[in-house]
Amino acid sequence: MIPIALPLLADEEAGAARAAVLSGWVSQGPQVAAFEQEFATLVGAPFACAVSNCTTALQLALAALDIGPGDEVITPSHSFIATANSVRFQGATPVFVDIDPSTYNIDPARLVEAITPRTRAIIAVHQMGMPCDLAALTAITDRYGIVLIEDAACAAGSKILMNARWESIGKPHGRIACFSFHPRKVITTGEGGMLTTADPELDRRFRLLRQHGMSVPDTVRHGSAQVIFEDYLIVGYNYRMTDIQAAIGRKQLERLPDLVARRRAIAARYTELLSNFEGLRVPEEPEWARSNWQSYCVRLPDYLDQRTVMQGLLDEGIATRRGIMCSHREPAYANGKRHHDLRQSEIAQDRSILLPIYAQMSQDDVNRVVDALLQHI
Repeated sequence: MIPIALPLLADEEAGAARAAVLSGWVSQGPQVAAFEQEFATLVGAPFACAVSNCTTALQLALAALDIGPGDEVITPSHSFIATANSVRFQGATPVFVDIDPSTYNIDPARLVEAITPRTRAIIAVHQMGMPCDLAALTAITDRYGIVLIEDAACAAGSKILMNARWESIGKPHGRIACFSFHPRKVITTGEGGMLTTADPELDRRFRLLRQHGMSVPDTVRHGSAQVIFEDYLIVGYNYRMTDIQAAIGRKQLERLPDLVARRRAIAARYTELLSNFEGLRVPEEPEWARSNWQSYCVRLPDYLDQRTVMQGLLDEGIATRRGIMCSHREPAYANGKRHHDLRQSEIAQDRSILLPIYAQMSQDDVNRVVDALLQHI
């Protein structure tokens, strides 16, 4: 079986987890602090705050900005439902806009049309690891005085050309970037998330909110020679990462450059083998973007049925996934707000499939996937 994804976890991660377990400190502690610092250094962010997953990261981003009832947040429908859910958690209204079909990312031109006096933020998704057009997005947010939040769930290791320099996604281009460490991502801690920012006050708010609004972290209280009584300054959450997860994450960070390089090689090979087949559309990487290729998505010819192709591949032992979901099509958002039709988003969901891609794939695996796909088109 060739799976859609496979995390690369080995003896190094197992040893790190074991050491954390044997240390006697398994909740949020020194390993989390070290992971935050190493992640911040890697992406070029002044601050990084680890949390339980990317959904909670997105919610904390909105909560720290005091976004709530009566506010609107523009975002693509074409994203995992957690993006829209994070807005709803705060009582705000997600406003769905369409995507650019060449990158599967939010279309800056359609975004401008959706801005109203109630718009407080834009959540732009670096879909499948492909960077958004941050130059265009930051120009819009600066012009209208609204906040840019990057849903970088899939984008650890991706880069973008900004001001004639290659910079990591996660270096603050907007106000906040949010990452996921789910097993489908390039690096994993099982579950887990991270927020990066250049704003020390926002970072302070993240840390307060993730731990019940507690004035004194556990590590400070337990390490003090004096008795400390904590206060609960605001209503917060329990969105902490464990030291076991962080210990694994630190080893995964060491692997990240090699993992991205391997994925880029596999994606290049897919593109080489699939580019010349009429009606089959391979993904496009803009010249200003370097994707980590968290997923490799192809658009099927119009005459093919998505489910039939996927089932045919599965029958041959090859797992795929349909195109990225559209939140506005789900019952929870049936009456959601959209500024315009979401035709490109719907086409992307209905006519695309994600092919297997992970660092351990061999050349034979790639050839097998391509051969099987071409038999069905």
